[in-house]
Amino acid sequence: MKETPLSNCERRFLLRAIEEKKRLDGRQTYDYRNIRITFGTDYGCCIVELGKTRVLGQVSCELVSPKLNRATEGILFFNLELSQMAAPAFEPGRQSDLLVKLNRLLERCLRNSKCIDTESLCVVAGEKVWQIRVDLHLLNHDGNIIDAASIAAIVALCHFRRPDVSVQGEEVTLYTPEERDPVPLSIHHMPICVSFAFFQQGTYLLVDPSEREERVMDGLLVIAMNKHREICTIQSSGGIMLLPDQVLRCSKIAGVKVAEVTELIQKALENDRKVRKEGGKFGFAESIANQRITAFKMEKASVDTSNIEEKAEEIIAEAEPPPEVVSKPVLWTPGTAQIGDGIENSWGDLEDSEKEEEEEEEGGTDEAVILDDTKMDTGGISDIGSQGVPIVLSDSEEEEMIILEPDKKPKKIRAQTASAKEKAPSKSQVKRRKKKRAAN
Repeated sequence: MKETPLSNCERRFLLRAIEEKKRLDGRQTYDYRNIRITFGTDYGCCIVELGKTRVLGQVSCELVSPKLNRATEGILFFNLELSQMAAPAFEPGRQSDLLVKLNRLLERCLRNSKCIDTESLCVVAGEKVWQIRVDLHLLNHDGNIIDAASIAAIVALCHFRRPDVSVQGEEVTLYTPEERDPVPLSIHHMPICVSFAFFQQGTYLLVDPSEREERVMDGLLVIAMNKHREICTIQSSGGIMLLPDQVLRCSKIAGVKVAEVTELIQKALENDRKVRKEGGKFGFAESIANQRITAFKMEKASVDTSNIEEKAEEIIAEAEPPPEVVSKPVLWTPGTAQIGDGIENSWGDLEDSEKEEEEEEEGGTDEAVILDDTKMDTGGISDIGSQGVPIVLSDSEEEEMIILEPDKKPKKIRAQTASAKEKAPSKSQVKRRKKKRAAN
């Protein structure tokens, strides 16, 4: 078992709270957590909840051969399982030291204390006896496993019923529950374990320690006792030295707690017996609260269907009239779309910034077009420019008139045209146009 160690801050916090006689769940020093007992559909099946610690108990039986040294006694077997479902620190498929210690303590508490009459389990001396097996499965670990396991084991044994048998000569007849009622076990007393945790070398004492308190405790004392104040077994662990007065004090506290738990067990068994006898609902599913989201089913609610029209008219009369103007969920924000009639699709529209950028790009390409194909003779132009007369290329409607001021060293001539495909006029065309103007 590999537990995550507590930090020094958490350890100091827990020890400081214990010194001030305060517990994380609000309990007092000698208080037990709430105990809840529920029974399954079959006999011998139960779940015991000690706070958040939950243990499932199941009892089964089988006809087997007795032990050689005890030919007239039945066999009682206990098995406690710690799975990772209860706590991630538990290792599956491996018997840890904690598991071995808990199993031995249960055997001493229930089997060695002779709480069950094993001789009543004998069917044929030396040949057939009942073997009673108690399987305990830890469902959730929140501290004090041994107390919850001992309560679950004794409750399951008290609730269990074995099949009835008859012996005629050497023939053994086993009857089903339909043929004969099952027979309960013969239980003399109910031993229950009570755990005490010691802190600061026995200075402070707590009853029913939780999982956090078990991590910081110095020692643990377990006393198994019945309601007659008879100690069945006692065990101390942790290497702490206890004084006789401390042990006597713990035994007195254990006597009070065992009497309370025994009374609770008897009430739970009596209630289950009455429910089964009256034909009521029982089992784990019936113990779950119905008025919850996680419930399997809900109780049927009676509905009054009389005077429905009158009630409906009263409800309508008391209700507020609807508003005259109904607001329409229309969004006129640019860049949004509305599903419905009467609104155009605006997903393809461009924003203002994008439109401006495109217009600038288109205008820039139209304003200046470099015509690489139009190459004019630089020599002729320089002669004309030397006379001081501006050169007029065209004044027609199709072409814009461009006045080129002569430079000393012109390298390139730009011509603005309506169409980029048209070429600049040649020298002969210019002379012909001048002659036409002079004639007119």
